[in-house]
Amino acid sequence: APPLPERQRIALASRLPLEPPDPAADPPVPPGRSSHARRPARSSRPERFTKMTTAHALNASAFAGAKVTPARGARTSAVGRKSVVTRAMAVKTKTLSIPKTFEELKRRGQCAFIPFICAGDGGIDTTEKAVRILDEVGSDVIELGVPYSDPLADGPTIQAAATRALASGTTLDQVIDLVARVTPDVSAPIVLFTYYNPIYQRGFEPFVKKIAAAGAKGLLVPDIPLEETGELSAVCKANGLDLVLLSTPTTPTERMAKIAEKSNGFIYLVSVTGVTGVRSGVESRVEGLVKSLKSVTDKPVAVGFGISKKEQAAEVVKWGADGVIVGSALVKALGEAATPEAGLEALEALAVELREGSNREGAKPKGSGGGFFARLMGKA
Repeated sequence: APPLPERQRIALASRLPLEPPDPAADPPVPPGRSSHARRPARSSRPERFTKMTTAHALNASAFAGAKVTPARGARTSAVGRKSVVTRAMAVKTKTLSIPKTFEELKRRGQCAFIPFICAGDGGIDTTEKAVRILDEVGSDVIELGVPYSDPLADGPTIQAAATRALASGTTLDQVIDLVARVTPDVSAPIVLFTYYNPIYQRGFEPFVKKIAAAGAKGLLVPDIPLEETGELSAVCKANGLDLVLLSTPTTPTERMAKIAEKSNGFIYLVSVTGVTGVRSGVESRVEGLVKSLKSVTDKPVAVGFGISKKEQAAEVVKWGADGVIVGSALVKALGEAATPEAGLEALEALAVELREGSNREGAKPKGSGGGFFARLMGKA
């Protein structure tokens, strides 16, 4: 049988309803001539018969109107150019709350990978690309730091990043606008990390309402004492935001229990007595700290400060942590590279390694048992 004309082949492939023949699009082929001999030039074909894309297929199916975005864990091409998804695609589902995220991870037997970066280091545009990359490599929660002039809990690396960000003109409003731009497209809930003074200056309610409206799911304030969290915590709850509190190696068990009770989303367990920064190893006492905290709460416990390598992340996972938080190493990779593009590439490479280190042995992969259509419908 002679080959089908171009328009029929495309219509069959896309399952679009056929329209009456269009002589201009498919002129008759004289007997004895190849069907390719009189094929019209590409520019003369009607737009509806151009090469079918994933979007065309969706529009012609029961999934019409669904928004297609990179699947969690999908990798993209080199940064600085338009991202090209090279692995599975999935429909973007509504970002889960932090508690729901940890519930899903627990169901799969998986540990959370929680990266931190400082907004504005290398420019707000660079930060936006970095957040998207961190989401694509499989981050479960993303901490986004607001640059501050006196970051008391942070070591030299994050202090330098905050200084660079402020010197480039980064403002709190720019960071909040950035959150609003990325949250429709990323799956990982964003926790805004900021010191107390910017919140105090704006007022609890205006500040919390604004970041919640932008799409943030959590708030972490390292310099607010437990005794002063009541009002801020109430405002956060009223606006669907989780206020995450910190526990340290010197926190007594009784106070640890109170912190766990008041913390929402997860509890941030600081692994060292000191500031943030890259360290050669994770202190062995962290295992005991995780056990102590878990003895007084059933909320997720995420360990941070000093983790910079895949092997360190794996050790923390082995000790029973529900999440691995990495900041300074990623901030250094992004902010101290020769160019923003090089920084983004270094960030991606390190994040992939740390994601691998944070995987719990025997954990079910995301989307296991669901296949392509489950991912397409956001059920995997």
